Amino acid sequence: MRIDLLERRRTHFVLWRPARPDPPPRLVIGRLRPGNPPAFVDDRSLALARLDGLADLWGIAAADCGLDAGTVYHYWFEVTDTDPSRSGRRLLVTDPLAAVVDWRLRAPRLPAPYTDDDRDPAAVVLWDGARLELADPGGERPAALEGDGGGLAARPPNHRLVIYELPTAWSTRTDLGGVEIGVGTFRDVLGLVEDGSEAGNFGGVEVFEGPGRYLVDLGVNALELLPPADSWVFREWGYATSNYFAADFDLGFPETHASPTAASDLVRLVRACHRRGIRFFLDVVMAFATRYAYQNINYLDFHVRRGAPGRWGVCLDDRPSEDPEDRDHEGRCRQDFGGALVKFAFFTTAYDPVSGAVRSISPARQLLLALLSHWMATYDIDGVRVDSTKNIVSWDFLEAFTAHGRAAWRERWARLGEPQAEADARFLVVGEELPPRLGLVTTGRLDGLWNEPFLERVRAAILGETVHEDRFDEMVRAMIDCRRLGYPDGAAAVNYVTSHDVEGFRKERLFRFLANNGIGRREGGGLDVDEIARRVRLAFVCLLTAVGIPMIFAGEEFADDHDRAVTHPAKQSDPVNFDRLGDDWRRSLVRYVARLVRFRTSSDALSVNDTDFIHVDVEAGKRVVAWRRGRPGIDAPVVVLANFSDFRSDAHGSAPFEYRVSGWPARPPGTRWREITQEREVPDEWAGREPIFPWEAKVYAAL
Repeated sequence: MRIDLLERRRTHFVLWRPARPDPPPRLVIGRLRPGNPPAFVDDRSLALARLDGLADLWGIAAADCGLDAGTVYHYWFEVTDTDPSRSGRRLLVTDPLAAVVDWRLRAPRLPAPYTDDDRDPAAVVLWDGARLELADPGGERPAALEGDGGGLAARPPNHRLVIYELPTAWSTRTDLGGVEIGVGTFRDVLGLVEDGSEAGNFGGVEVFEGPGRYLVDLGVNALELLPPADSWVFREWGYATSNYFAADFDLGFPETHASPTAASDLVRLVRACHRRGIRFFLDVVMAFATRYAYQNINYLDFHVRRGAPGRWGVCLDDRPSEDPEDRDHEGRCRQDFGGALVKFAFFTTAYDPVSGAVRSISPARQLLLALLSHWMATYDIDGVRVDSTKNIVSWDFLEAFTAHGRAAWRERWARLGEPQAEADARFLVVGEELPPRLGLVTTGRLDGLWNEPFLERVRAAILGETVHEDRFDEMVRAMIDCRRLGYPDGAAAVNYVTSHDVEGFRKERLFRFLANNGIGRREGGGLDVDEIARRVRLAFVCLLTAVGIPMIFAGEEFADDHDRAVTHPAKQSDPVNFDRLGDDWRRSLVRYVARLVRFRTSSDALSVNDTDFIHVDVEAGKRVVAWRRGRPGIDAPVVVLANFSDFRSDAHGSAPFEYRVSGWPARPPGTRWREITQEREVPDEWAGREPIFPWEAKVYAAL
C-alpha cells in the first residue's frame, strides 16, 4: 500500500507538521567517526523549505545536500521545542519516521531544565546516489522480503496458531551461583529458530546447543516479541517506545559487536521464521509514547496535555480535566506509564501523510497508519498485538487500524496471485484490554482480544478452586469454550496461563504461583517439583485443547521461575532463563508441552469451535470433567479427560482400577484411539475406561 509520506522520504529529508515554522526547521547531517566516544564529522546545517506549497510539510531533496553516493549518514532535525513544560528553545530531535537510529551518537547537551535524557539519538540513512535507502550504521542493507518465506500457504491460518510470547530481557546463571540479566537480541532469538546461526549475548546458553532449534522443536508457529520498536530504556521494560519506525537499537547490538545491525537482524529473523512456518507478530504501543520526537516537534497535535485546570502533568479521577482525551471510556484517568498520551480525537484540515491529499485528518491516527504500513512492508509482519487498548480510547481508530492492515495485507498477496480468503485467514490484529471489552470484537474494531478470564479460571482450576462461576464444572466450561464468555469465534480469543504482566495478584509465573499457594511444599522445607510439574501439565492440556488461540509466555513450557522480585504496581517483564532447561524434570516438561503443541497445530478437531462436555463428575470430592472437540460426523474426535482433584481410581476399589467416562464417542472407521500426552495407542476396550490419577489430564484422538 502506497503511503505518500514514506514515498517522499525516498528522495527527500522530510519533516511533517512542525508546530513552530519560524525560524524554519533545519537538517543537521554528517557522518559518524567510530571511536570512544564516537565523533560527528563533516557535518552541515541545511534549511528546510515547504514542499509543494503545503504549510505542514517541510523538506529538502537529498540530491541538494552534497552527499556522497554509497555513504551512510547520521542526522537530526533542528526545531523549536513545543513541549509545554519546557522553555521553547532550539534543539536537535530524531527524525520521527527514522527507520534506523544510532544511540552511540546523541544530540548535544542542553542547559537546564533539559537533562541528559533529552539528548535524542541520530537517525541513520544511506544515500545511494539516487535514493535514500534503509541501512544500518555500518552500511549493512536488509535483504528484500518479497517472495521469501515459501508463500502464503507456508504461513499457518489464525485458527491453527500457537503463539510464543518472548520477552527481550533474558537471564543466565553465573559461575558464582547468581543470575545475570541481559538483552536477548534479535540474533539470540534467531538462534532459537535457525540452525547454524550465531547467537548474540547468550551464545553459551544450553538452549542453543544440539542438532535442532528450540522454537521449531517446540512446535509453536507464531512469535511475538515484546515491542521490537526502539525504546530509550535498556530493556528493563519494553513498553516505552521512543522511535516507532525503527527496530530497537539494543536488540540489534550484541555486546561483542562493533556496530549495531538492528534492521538487518530483524529482517533476517522474520525471514527465518517464515521459512519455518512461524508467523511474526508486531507488539505495538500506541496509547502513549516515551520521549518520541513529536513531543518536541508538535506536542499538542500528537499528545494530550494532562491535568486538571491550572495543573500540568496530573490527571485526577475526582476533578474535571482540561482535555477529554485524558480519560478512558469509564471516565478514569488514562494510564501513560511515564510517557505522553497520544491524542486521537484532534482533527484538522491538513496534508494527509497516507493519501497525500489535503483533507480533515487526525495527525496522530494517520501517523500510526503509516507506521503499520512501514512495518508490514519492511519486515513482513503478519499479525499485530495492540497494547493497552483501553488507554487508546478511540474505537473508531482501532477499526481504521485493523482495516488498514487488512487492506495492505490483501493488496500484497493479491499482487502475488493468492486468494483473498486465504490471505484473510493469515492476518490478525489482537488487542489487550483487561478485562476484555468484547464489543471491540463483535463490532469489528479488532479481530481478537486477549482472554484474561482464561488465565483466572485455569489458575483456579489447577488449585481445585472456582472463580466467577458458582459451580466448578461451569467454570471449566467457560474456560474451555470462550464463546460462553461472549467471544464470537476461537480466532477472536487469545488464551494464556501466564503473560508478560507477571505483577499483580495471582499473575506471577506458574511455578511461583503454585509454590505460593502451597503446591509441592514439603514439611521441613523444599519443593516437590513432581507435584508442581503435574499441575503445570494439567494447565497446558487446558490451554492447548480449549477454543481460542493458545499463547505461551516464554519459559512457562519448562516452569521457569522468577529471577527478580515481583513488584506491584510497578510494571516489569520477567526475563526468561533458558539455563533452567538443564534440569531433567524441566526438559521432560518441555517434551510433554511440545507433543501437545504439535498436536494442536495439526488437529482439525482443535481448529474449530465445536465443543461438547460429555462427562462431569463432581461428587464425593471429585472434580473430573471430559470434553469432546471437533465437528460431529466431520472431524475425527478429540476427547480430553481432566481430573482437577486428588481422586485416583485405583484407590476406590474399582476393578481393574478403571474409570468410566459417560458419552464416549465412536471413532471413525479406519482410525485408532491414541493418547497424545504419552504417545501410546489405546485399545477399544479401554477407551473411556482407563484409570485416572490426581491432577492429571489425558488427551485421546482418533487417528
